Amino acid sequence: MQQIRQDLIESIPLLNKDSKVNDNYKNITSEYENGIKSSKNIKKNVWIEAYGCSANIGDSEIISGMLKSHGYNIVNCIDDADLNIIVTCSVKDSTEHKMLHRIKQLTLDNKPLIVAGCLTKTERKKIERINSKVSLLGPNSLDRSIESANLTLSNNKTIFLEDSSIEKINLPKIRLNKSISIVEIASGCLSNCSFCQTKISKGNLKSYRPGSIVAQIRNDINDGCNEIWLTSTDNGCYGKDINSNLVELLKLCSELEGNYKLRIGMMNPMYLSEILYDLVALYKNEEKIFKFIHIPVQSGSNKILRQMYRGHNVDIFKKAVYEFRKSIPEITIATDIIVGFPNESDEDFKFTMDLLTETEPDIVNISKYSQRSGTVSSKLKNISSDQKKFRSKILHNLSRDISRKRNSLWKGWIGDVYIDEITNTLVQGRNYAYKSVIINNAEKLNLSIGQIIKVKVVDSSQYSLFAEPLDFN
Repeated sequence: MQQIRQDLIESIPLLNKDSKVNDNYKNITSEYENGIKSSKNIKKNVWIEAYGCSANIGDSEIISGMLKSHGYNIVNCIDDADLNIIVTCSVKDSTEHKMLHRIKQLTLDNKPLIVAGCLTKTERKKIERINSKVSLLGPNSLDRSIESANLTLSNNKTIFLEDSSIEKINLPKIRLNKSISIVEIASGCLSNCSFCQTKISKGNLKSYRPGSIVAQIRNDINDGCNEIWLTSTDNGCYGKDINSNLVELLKLCSELEGNYKLRIGMMNPMYLSEILYDLVALYKNEEKIFKFIHIPVQSGSNKILRQMYRGHNVDIFKKAVYEFRKSIPEITIATDIIVGFPNESDEDFKFTMDLLTETEPDIVNISKYSQRSGTVSSKLKNISSDQKKFRSKILHNLSRDISRKRNSLWKGWIGDVYIDEITNTLVQGRNYAYKSVIINNAEKLNLSIGQIIKVKVVDSSQYSLFAEPLDFN
């Protein structure tokens, strides 16, 4: 996922006041007004940082928007803050360690601190051992953000971890990148993976209403967004609790006017298989959908997949890759692999290597297995860290070669690129297959985020395509 930069935060507009706002949000007022909202002595400069998936980034945008719409200033420099907020991720052991280290650093600032995100539900005791005064805000408790901020700034600890009924769409928002709209389409999932803490944090599937999602997208297109990221814990199971599905939602989201494309987030193979043929047809025929799909297989061994409680087998993943590549050969396919899962033998690992060699995913996110507290797999016997490191290195080398090969196929391609990131050192865009395209000699063009330019790809690497600009608007 591309980097979304904090320094853009003040340049992005809030939700249009003429847009439809989540009805539940209108009822929140009485909740946070009890949190001393009216105190004129409270300084309201807030620093917010977020880690992890696009849903976490989206949560931070909502927290920022809600606070700003009620008198808070979202600052670009942490030294200017009166209150610090961190939206945490707990997906891996190494991530948890980084989160806890960052909480220690923020605690040393001696400023009021709110810890939000997944870690609050999975590792509350560890957080409170670091800072006994810290306030906690769960991933499904964003409607308590203002109340939590008000009370925390008044030296009152708050614990808001209960799940709210509010949908996290059509709420005030400060986007960190003016060209990207992050729209959460559901909370929670239907899976029970033996290694995953996310289910502990976010619970069972709660799909948001299609009409509300479309209203959010329409507003964001009107605000100038041309990349719409549809995100959730598992997009593949969207709608199963409301008699709908992802294909029906995407058809609605594709009917809006405007120059935009939809980027569909992760979907597990077990639910993707139920809508596979309809989804492939929609991807092929709908120009407003990026030709990008993220299907996390996790292992090439059916034995390991059963121990992971994944609900799919290797053939289901192969079938999905085959059908998408048959209809859209250039589609960008991403997958995830957990290496070194308990009881993973040399043969199991070879099955994973063989699967990647056969299916050639453009992007492989590789994680060394780590035990997560509260999960079923944490009770299984771990394999040695040396084995994990060795196997991880092999997979990284294999995936690097596959990515280079897949990206090299784009050399000579001419087409439009959406500019979505500009730094001091590079200008990056995305083509219709969501390939990262680095624009050569861009400093001469005075480009801006959201602009669309025509380019010719002249080179490639493992991670990106490199292109020369031809013309632009």
